Amino acid sequence: MAEHERERETTVVHTDGGGGGSGTLIAVVLLIAVLALLFYLFGGNLMGGGETTDVKVDVEAPATGGSGS
Repeated sequence: MAEHERERETTVVHTDGGGGGSGTLIAVVLLIAVLALLFYLFGGNLMGGGETTDVKVDVEAPATGGSGS
């Protein structure tokens, strides 16, 4: 019986985290969206275009009975 020799090739695939650019892009877009939402909700008067409203509240204290006991 003759022995057959086989050549063996090994292919090494490196996955070193490449291709993470799309995840970074999604994170930046979400961050900008959240910051825009927060500015819209809480910072609307920062540009000086908001209306001012004067509120005056007068509350009279109730009268006491006079004996003070």
